[in-house]
Amino acid sequence: VAFSSGLTAGAFVWGVLVDIIGRRWAFNFTCLFAGAFGLALGGCNSYTAFLVVTAFNGFGAGGNIPIDTTICLEFIPQSKRFLLALLSIFQPLGVTITVAIAYGFIPRYSCEPNFTADNPLPSCNQADPGEPCCTRDSNMGWRYTLFTLGAISLGIFGLRFFMFNFQESPKYLVYRGQDDKAIAVLEHIAKVNKRPCGVTKADFEALTGEEDSQTSATQLIGAGATQKKASLTDKVMIELARYRLLFNGWQMAYLTILVWLTYIMDFWGFTLAGTFLPRIVALKNSQLNLSLEYTYRTYFAIYTPGLVGVVLGSMMYAIPTFGRKIAMTVSSGLMGVSIFIFSVVNGQASNVGLNFMEYFFQSMFNAVLYGWTPEVFPAPIRGTACGVASFWGRLFGIIAPLTAQQLLPSTRDAEVSDYQKVLYLAGGITLGCVLTTAILPNHVLGKQSM
Repeated sequence: VAFSSGLTAGAFVWGVLVDIIGRRWAFNFTCLFAGAFGLALGGCNSYTAFLVVTAFNGFGAGGNIPIDTTICLEFIPQSKRFLLALLSIFQPLGVTITVAIAYGFIPRYSCEPNFTADNPLPSCNQADPGEPCCTRDSNMGWRYTLFTLGAISLGIFGLRFFMFNFQESPKYLVYRGQDDKAIAVLEHIAKVNKRPCGVTKADFEALTGEEDSQTSATQLIGAGATQKKASLTDKVMIELARYRLLFNGWQMAYLTILVWLTYIMDFWGFTLAGTFLPRIVALKNSQLNLSLEYTYRTYFAIYTPGLVGVVLGSMMYAIPTFGRKIAMTVSSGLMGVSIFIFSVVNGQASNVGLNFMEYFFQSMFNAVLYGWTPEVFPAPIRGTACGVASFWGRLFGIIAPLTAQQLLPSTRDAEVSDYQKVLYLAGGITLGCVLTTAILPNHVLGKQSM
């Protein structure tokens, strides 16, 4: 819940800031937040501190996905839009790397008997005096894992900030009335790609009336003379007015509501899956007398195929008109079905296969969804639209585990049979995405990149 709360706040705050302070700073600082607080997680000595740091870690991570897709859309040519979906390949790649790191540390540096056993060793903070307990020194595996992951995230921030010469988005600069800077960025991009730049200041000067970024009274702050003379309060009100554009006409309102509902049900389903499925797999494997080390090898087998799911989603994304819609409808349906089937079977092969199926189609669905969302909203509100959609998803990502927890026994540790209702809840809500994606309007797909 703490992580989901941070993700929710991050999605909303960074999603709005990206349209105010620019793509460049938001792009870098989301990674810095996630890396710094991710590294600090390994050093927490109390549960309260762990929850607080987890929330701040989520605050950085929550803003990163909508920002990255927005930036990618505004820099890549129209013929390469499938890269928007392919961008999501880093999510299953990150999960796979995380599982590999955890496999190297946690089984080796954990207390025995562990949490999958019938009588796990209690924490020394909760054990009675003289009772055998799990000491810090004998349970360092999770700390080593978090230290490693935090260091990797900080290293990525260093590469992004110091090595990668990231330019501000030309579309953002144009909508802020900074035409000269926009042209300079376009010239830089053309130089890097060894192509001539076909845009000049004269092209901007030729625009008049409402199309002129310096005279229009309808653009954002800095995009028109009226806004430049406005008071701070008026500027804030102008920024807030961007939210009304999400409901500008019945077609935009219809699209916005469907996108929000899709994010809500998607995040509900995969939050429950991510929260409970790994533990359920561990408990089921324990019933089959399979070790914790085997379970972590199982996680690796489950999550690695998510890479292929993203690639398949990218291929479907490239099919004109209906490819994205079919990809989202079919993958969300199969994701929900796999959760339902997993709730009623327990076998060494089925535990791997059904979780493999769930994560494969989850990765495929999210790849298309995350790439498609910024594409259908206009540039002035693109970051806001993606951020608010992600905010609603993250908000229900908080509610989902709280709701599921009410279905579990409070007087004892939950067993495999207790989790059936949780799996029904996850699978049923996920299947709602089949409906919302099936009734998306075809004519808006791929039309709003500019």
